[in-house]
Amino acid sequence: MSFTMYSTPWCGYCSRLKSQLTREGITFTEVDIEQDPTAADYVMSVNGGNQTVPTVVFADGSAATNPSLKDIQAKLASL
Repeated sequence: MSFTMYSTPWCGYCSRLKSQLTREGITFTEVDIEQDPTAADYVMSVNGGNQTVPTVVFADGSAATNPSLKDIQAKLASL
């Protein structure tokens, strides 16, 4: 099961989460909101107008802002 992570290249939280996911073998699609204005608009729509990253969107359409590795693992297990 995969998901989409919205991020920026300079985001330390994003880098940390990406390395944790990779270490655990969890696949995801990454979208840089600085390169994709539509993605930035989406992130703002689920974060009260803020471009908060990482924002993760799961297959069921639910979103999580700055989730932990455990949060993501639990959500993926429930899908």
